Amino acid sequence: MNRNRIVYFLLIIATIVLGLASRHYSTVLPQWVHAYLGDVLWALMVFLMLGFIFRRKDSRWIAIMALAFSYGIELSQLYHAPWIDALRANKLGGLILGFGFLLSDLICYTVGVGFGYIIETVVEQ
Repeated sequence: MNRNRIVYFLLIIATIVLGLASRHYSTVLPQWVHAYLGDVLWALMVFLMLGFIFRRKDSRWIAIMALAFSYGIELSQLYHAPWIDALRANKLGGLILGFGFLLSDLICYTVGVGFGYIIETVVEQ
């Protein structure tokens, strides 16, 4: 695999814009879209960022690392100390680290990474 960094950069930006739009326009979206789309897109963004950084790594490796990172962030939400809760209180920190553990987030992360993996392997062929 030899990923084009320009394409991946543009995909990352588009994913971020879609994720922020899903939060901004939450009142006009169906509840299930508002509840889950942001997490799916967040994990897709992690997949794309790892693909951007490790452009020659196998898609399977990227997917496993993206899932490990995403699950790790979600599991970190079980830990509450003043210093990490202060980071979460910041808007950017809250977007990255989240606030509370949800099993549904793990499912969303799997869907987002799976989507990235499937699209990448289909385009690669």
